[in-house]
Amino acid sequence: MVEKLQLDTTNHPKPYSLSWIQKTAEVQVNKRCLVNFSIGHFKDQVLCDVVPMDACHLLLGLPWQFDKGTTHNGTANTYSFWHDNQQIVLLPSPMIAQEEASNSTLFNKTLFLQDLRQAQEGLLLILLEENDQQQTIPDIVKPLLQQYQDILVSELPAGLPPLRNVQHHMELVPGSVLPNRPAYRLRPDEHFELQRQVNELIIKGFVRPSASPCAVPALLVPKKDGTFRMCIDSRSINKITIKYRFPIPRIDDIFDQLHGATFFSKIDLRSGYHQIRMRPGDEWKTAFKTREGLYE
Repeated sequence: MVEKLQLDTTNHPKPYSLSWIQKTAEVQVNKRCLVNFSIGHFKDQVLCDVVPMDACHLLLGLPWQFDKGTTHNGTANTYSFWHDNQQIVLLPSPMIAQEEASNSTLFNKTLFLQDLRQAQEGLLLILLEENDQQQTIPDIVKPLLQQYQDILVSELPAGLPPLRNVQHHMELVPGSVLPNRPAYRLRPDEHFELQRQVNELIIKGFVRPSASPCAVPALLVPKKDGTFRMCIDSRSINKITIKYRFPIPRIDDIFDQLHGATFFSKIDLRSGYHQIRMRPGDEWKTAFKTREGLYE
């Protein structure tokens, strides 16, 4: 760099030898020169020792850091100091910052604004709509879907499922106080959506008006697609319900049973809770409340 820029050099007052900067054996340091440099908007000059280097053009060592009183942030890889009554923060070069962030899949607002300031221009891509890819059904599976089309339906039929050998029942602790919780306060649009879903369940025959002595509130929970799912806050009724002591399968035991298996299958019941009948006489224990009324 000294030769290319034709910088003036002077003899070093204390010559010395180096053996770690260049790939060759030993380097004699016997010259120095005054170099004007800039990093971004920061400009300064430093008296440098002249040596042939393969690493970089200018190396700011401990003497310069000592004179400036720099503070190094190892996490952000920045150097900060005061210059002309102004705090200066030296950041990694955009190329290095891009290489360090290339393996990251998350990009927060701070890093985005930082890179935008360094690049002085940028493009922002916004996803407006996402189209799901159409899944192709293998030909070997199509006859099975055709054979069991009465089972694999997109919507459940209206009305309650038939009574079977097993119904869901709730045993309450004898002498317990039945809960009667007030309805949650909702925004007008949330209340409209909640009542719309309740009315839809009434039309399908899954829900009916109730005169139950106990009630828990209903609420809306947002889903990933921006819509809402109606849920029931049953914590108070759960506290007075006798717990079912049947052992729950352990994940480790299930994995042990699957050892050596080659083919796996699963079944996902659509609206599974709507396919389980309550034991006749226990419907009042499922009562929930909205601002419009009580249902079970």
